Amino acid sequence: MSVTVSFRIPRKLKEKMDALRGEVNWSDEVRKFVEAKIAELERKRLLEKIDRVVESLPELPQGTVVKLLREERDGH
Repeated sequence: MSVTVSFRIPRKLKEKMDALRGEVNWSDEVRKFVEAKIAELERKRLLEKIDRVVESLPELPQGTVVKLLREERDGH
């Protein structure tokens, strides 16, 4: 189910949109923009959350990653 959303724009902009009505489906363009903006902001929030989790992890002692990689490689 869809709902109607309204917002104000300058009259001159509306006149320009009306002039291009036959070439552009403004509802579709605005819908796509809103969807893209929401996706962008959700990705940004997720990355910020991941950063907070990573920052909260304890620091590994120097050489730990190299040691683990060698153990993994030598174990196979």
